[in-house]
Amino acid sequence: MPSVFDLKIPYAELLGMQRLTEESGRVTASVNIRPELMNSWGAAHGGAIMSLLDMTMGMSAKSLDPEAIGATTVELKVNFLAAATGEIRAAGQATRAGRSLVFVEGEVRDSSGALLAKATGTFKLRHTRAGH
Repeated sequence: MPSVFDLKIPYAELLGMQRLTEESGRVTASVNIRPELMNSWGAAHGGAIMSLLDMTMGMSAKSLDPEAIGATTVELKVNFLAAATGEIRAAGQATRAGRSLVFVEGEVRDSSGALLAKATGTFKLRHTRAGH
């Protein structure tokens, strides 16, 4: 089965997203919070955390279906629990899958294991490119 990390996602490259692990329905990835990803208080911008969760959770959904070319976010809810600096790690776990929709839970932790954010999301598996 091809890896979901084989997808070319320019935004993931811009964030500096790194692959950690991939199993069917579960993906982990990390981002090092550098100055460009910080807010005015010197911590990770919420958008960077949310982006890492969105991509990790979407990859978790896509990993369930080798025929899918990707997963589109239908809904994403994030609870931010603590400020983040340094390397952060996200994990996405598919919890239920239908024919085209996959429900996923996600979390972000810092290098000490402290929980920084929790998320739930719904993703639609894509079998054709958008606009085709």
